[in-house]
Amino acid sequence: MLSEAIPDPIICPICSRVIPESQKDAHHLIPKSKGGKSTEYLHRICHKQIHALFNENELAKILNTAESLRNHSDMQTFINWVKNKPDNFYERAAKSSRIKK
Repeated sequence: MLSEAIPDPIICPICSRVIPESQKDAHHLIPKSKGGKSTEYLHRICHKQIHALFNENELAKILNTAESLRNHSDMQTFINWVKNKPDNFYERAAKSSRIKK
Protein backbone atom coordinates (compact mmCIF):
# COMPACT_ATOMS: atom_id res chain seq x y z
CA MET A 1 0.00 0.00 0.00
CA LEU A 2 1.38 3.38 -1.02
CA SER A 3 0.74 6.27 1.27
CA GLU A 4 0.60 9.84 0.10
CA ALA A 5 3.53 11.94 1.19
CA ILE A 6 2.54 14.57 3.69
CA PRO A 7 3.99 17.91 2.63
CA ASP A 8 6.25 19.69 5.06
CA PRO A 9 4.41 22.41 6.94
CA ILE A 10 4.99 25.97 5.79
CA ILE A 11 6.51 28.11 8.54
CA CYS A 12 5.75 31.83 8.63
CA PRO A 13 9.02 33.77 8.26
CA ILE A 14 7.59 36.53 10.45
CA CYS A 15 6.17 34.74 13.52
CA SER A 16 7.83 31.30 13.05
CA ARG A 17 4.52 29.45 13.48
CA VAL A 18 3.09 26.80 11.13
CA ILE A 19 0.74 28.33 8.54
CA PRO A 20 -2.54 26.41 8.13
CA GLU A 21 -3.85 26.36 4.54
CA SER A 22 -6.80 28.57 5.58
CA GLN A 23 -4.44 31.27 6.88
CA LYS A 24 -1.85 31.29 4.07
CA ASP A 25 -1.29 34.60 2.24
CA ALA A 26 1.30 35.38 -0.42
CA HIS A 27 3.13 38.63 0.40
CA HIS A 28 5.06 40.58 -2.25
CA LEU A 29 8.36 41.45 -0.56
CA ILE A 30 8.45 44.54 -2.76
CA PRO A 31 4.89 45.73 -3.50
CA LYS A 32 3.61 44.96 -7.01
CA SER A 33 2.96 48.69 -7.47
CA LYS A 34 6.71 49.24 -6.99
CA GLY A 35 7.71 46.52 -9.46
CA GLY A 36 7.93 43.59 -7.05
CA LYS A 37 7.42 40.06 -8.33
CA SER A 38 8.67 37.59 -5.71
CA THR A 39 6.34 36.47 -2.94
CA GLU A 40 6.66 34.65 0.34
CA TYR A 41 3.91 32.85 2.25
CA LEU A 42 2.94 34.46 5.56
CA HIS A 43 0.22 33.95 8.13
CA ARG A 44 -2.75 36.07 7.10
CA ILE A 45 -2.61 37.95 10.42
CA CYS A 46 1.11 38.74 9.92
CA HIS A 47 0.46 39.88 6.35
CA LYS A 48 -2.39 42.16 7.41
CA GLN A 49 -0.31 43.59 10.25
CA ILE A 50 2.52 44.49 7.86
CA HIS A 51 0.15 46.43 5.61
CA ALA A 52 -1.54 48.06 8.62
CA LEU A 53 1.79 49.39 9.90
CA PHE A 54 3.78 50.29 6.80
CA ASN A 55 3.17 52.12 3.54
CA GLU A 56 4.28 50.80 0.16
CA ASN A 57 7.32 53.10 -0.03
CA GLU A 58 8.61 51.78 3.32
CA LEU A 59 8.01 48.20 2.20
CA ALA A 60 9.76 48.75 -1.13
CA LYS A 61 12.79 50.68 0.13
CA ILE A 62 13.48 49.52 3.69
CA LEU A 63 11.30 46.60 4.78
CA ASN A 64 11.63 44.32 1.75
CA THR A 65 12.86 41.16 3.50
CA ALA A 66 11.32 38.98 6.17
CA GLU A 67 14.35 39.73 8.36
CA SER A 68 13.95 43.51 8.10
CA LEU A 69 10.24 43.20 8.90
CA ARG A 70 10.90 40.91 11.89
CA ASN A 71 13.51 43.31 13.26
CA HIS A 72 11.32 46.42 13.15
CA SER A 73 10.26 47.44 16.67
CA ASP A 74 6.55 47.69 15.77
CA MET A 75 6.64 44.17 14.32
CA GLN A 76 8.56 42.89 17.36
CA THR A 77 5.67 44.02 19.57
CA PHE A 78 3.19 42.25 17.30
CA ILE A 79 5.31 39.06 17.06
CA ASN A 80 5.63 38.87 20.85
CA TRP A 81 1.84 39.12 21.09
CA VAL A 82 0.94 36.64 18.31
CA LYS A 83 3.61 33.97 18.89
CA ASN A 84 1.58 32.19 21.59
CA LYS A 85 -1.71 32.28 19.67
CA PRO A 86 -3.00 29.13 17.92
CA ASP A 87 -1.72 28.69 14.34
CA ASN A 88 -5.20 29.35 12.93
CA PHE A 89 -5.79 32.51 15.04
CA TYR A 90 -6.94 35.59 13.13
CA GLU A 91 -7.95 39.06 14.23
CA ARG A 92 -8.35 42.16 12.09
CA ALA A 93 -5.45 44.59 12.15
CA ALA A 94 -6.16 48.27 12.70
CA LYS A 95 -4.41 50.66 10.31
CA SER A 96 -1.64 52.59 12.03
CA SER A 97 -2.49 56.26 12.57
CA ARG A 98 0.85 57.28 11.07
CA ILE A 99 -0.10 55.87 7.64
CA LYS A 100 -3.84 56.65 7.62
CA LYS A 101 -4.75 59.10 4.90
